[in-house]
Amino acid sequence: MNKKFFVLSLLLVMAFVANACGSTAAPAATEAPAATEAAAATEAPAAGPVVLKIAYSSTIDTWDPIASFSTEAAYLPNVYETLLKINKPGSAEKYTPVLAESWSVSEDKMSYTFNLRSGVKFHDGEPMNAAAVKASIDAVKDHGAAGFIWWSVDNVEVVDDLTVKFNLSTPQPIDLIASSMYAAYIVSPKALEAFAADENFWADGKSYGTGPYMVEFYTPDVEAVFTQNTEYWGGWEAGQYEKVVASLVPEATTRQQMLEGGDVDLAERITNENLDTFRNDPNYTVFEEPSFFNYVGIFNTLRAPLDDVKVRQALSYAIPYEDIIAIGAGGLGTQSYGPVPAGVYPWDDSVGQYTYDLEKAKALLTEAGHEGGGFSLKLTYTASNASEEAFAPLIKDSFAQIGVDVTIEALSLGEQLKLARSGADAQDMTLLLYWPAYADAAADNLWSLFYYTETPSWNLSYWNSAEYNTLWDEGSALSGTDFEASKEKYVEAVKLLVEEAPGVFFYDTKAVYVIPNTVDGFEYNLNYPFWHFDYYTLRAAK
Repeated sequence: MNKKFFVLSLLLVMAFVANACGSTAAPAATEAPAATEAAAATEAPAAGPVVLKIAYSSTIDTWDPIASFSTEAAYLPNVYETLLKINKPGSAEKYTPVLAESWSVSEDKMSYTFNLRSGVKFHDGEPMNAAAVKASIDAVKDHGAAGFIWWSVDNVEVVDDLTVKFNLSTPQPIDLIASSMYAAYIVSPKALEAFAADENFWADGKSYGTGPYMVEFYTPDVEAVFTQNTEYWGGWEAGQYEKVVASLVPEATTRQQMLEGGDVDLAERITNENLDTFRNDPNYTVFEEPSFFNYVGIFNTLRAPLDDVKVRQALSYAIPYEDIIAIGAGGLGTQSYGPVPAGVYPWDDSVGQYTYDLEKAKALLTEAGHEGGGFSLKLTYTASNASEEAFAPLIKDSFAQIGVDVTIEALSLGEQLKLARSGADAQDMTLLLYWPAYADAAADNLWSLFYYTETPSWNLSYWNSAEYNTLWDEGSALSGTDFEASKEKYVEAVKLLVEEAPGVFFYDTKAVYVIPNTVDGFEYNLNYPFWHFDYYTLRAAK
């Protein structure tokens, strides 16, 4: 994150507006000025800003929609589209058709056929068709950062120009995967070819999607400016924004000041301690919603005494959950039921939770042969994560009360993961903020964090449970044919996970948005946690 400003964008916006105003021709001498002005006042649509200005905290790690697996997901969905969009929980329909108008699944659940929307073009003028869909999915399977979500797709078949078929190696919910916020964008084949020839192709802001907005220009770590795709298949109406100026403003205080001062129309992430300022102001609405994110603490089960389930359970009872939520999340969180965030499949509140019970923790340590504690642990957290920095000392203080000494070390995420992946030589406990790649925490959180393989990448606990692996495998096998039966298997797996405690499940965060009354059309969708602002649905309030 950098600390530059967005003066250039404001100058461009001013020039844009001034040019628009200055281009109005004077009435001919034979016209009656008063009548002309009256007619214009009657016929002109309600005036509103053509430019939407947003102060973002989200950085742009890449403009490559195939490689995207980070916070650039706040921007890319305005430029690129997927076959389907998953609707927010509780909606009458699970999906909204986007580039696919309809789809069907074979009787044996081994193939999905998508019927594409006709007449759609990419920003470079190329047609969006079945060949483009195949090229995009083939590319993301080959080198996409989140390409693993398509693991069950054996091949993508072009049936005809507007029909594409996904043939599977095992049944999986491809409609759900096709609505992912990562690794599911459909991209112009010309861009894919250009990247194959030049690995630096995506280094600057480029625009090769079908979405309602195109990248106009980009200054790294300062701003990105988006402009309407006038040929957008969804069409346009009065009141929609013609341009969007997205300024990268890392300091939360500065973002808040810009919002309150009217320098921007929207601001991403206002600090929790300042939210009451907006709750008490009738000019704003504060939304508090469940989120896709939760905090976990991973025990290294290769290291004694953490290889003993009773010790892990004891430490889980020594976690002051309510205090951690109060300090780490400013109260804007709920204690987790395992590593699945509330509202995300296959979350279930029948999964157990640990309570804060120091006496029970001491008793379990005694049963494990560690009466009075008497051992030390090394805990690491991500240095850039303010929440972890705030609540890590609470763990240290509480563990001290059961005789366990904790040394805390802040590391960059890369350093933390490198150390955690060093096996028995790694730290004893790793704090992580984690979220699924798409709206299926079983396929990501439950697999990535706790499914044992010979070469674990995110299973930093090194927990090896044949029973857990079997339950997950059974759930996965059912996910493409019987969603409810699949969930039952996954819930069994999470119950086992909580019981054996290879990790501590702290809290699910809440998503908080401050929306001024000058902007209409804001909608929150749990399934797209980084896509805070959908430019196409927003309107200047009348």
